[in-house]
Amino acid sequence: MHYDHDSNRKFHNENDQRSVDRKVILYVAMSLDGFIATRDDDLGFLSMVEQEGEDYGYADFVKTVDTVIVGRRTYDKVISMGFDFPYSDKDAYIITRTSRPSVGSVTYYTDSLKELVVRLKSVPGKHIFVDGGAEIVNELLKDNLIDEFYISVIPVLLGDGISLFKSCRPEIVLELISSKSFDKGLVQLHYMRVK
Repeated sequence: MHYDHDSNRKFHNENDQRSVDRKVILYVAMSLDGFIATRDDDLGFLSMVEQEGEDYGYADFVKTVDTVIVGRRTYDKVISMGFDFPYSDKDAYIITRTSRPSVGSVTYYTDSLKELVVRLKSVPGKHIFVDGGAEIVNELLKDNLIDEFYISVIPVLLGDGISLFKSCRPEIVLELISSKSFDKGLVQLHYMRVK
């Protein structure tokens, strides 16, 4: 295990992480008023915290995961921006209602999200990264399936948009692991679900 002094986080060596004690981890950014995008899926507000040489711990975090769960709308948004899918080196599950053939390490998944997570957590591997969107996050929260939360709060009030958290889900008690503020005003919160 090593300790990242700059970000106050502990990370295991990659060789130490292939275990059945896999965690489902949400790593996401949102506005101070809780939106992850505008109504038209615009993510432009994220650029206000871009800073050369600062990735807010993302590179170290991604080394701790070997599986990514992402909603189809979020996946399509990334692809539509002209980027290659950034997790082609990981097992990726695109949660969708429309069946499509798998492409490389990308599986289009149409069955029960809960069953997928239970199955993934039962086999050895690194942690499981939930990369959005809000529908996927809230489906997982309904079944209390997210173990840890890294939430980067961007210093802006959008006023409207796609809310990270929806109502009509059970109360989930969290323990604060760390909080860190950065020069551009971003505050990153790391919470763990209390079992």
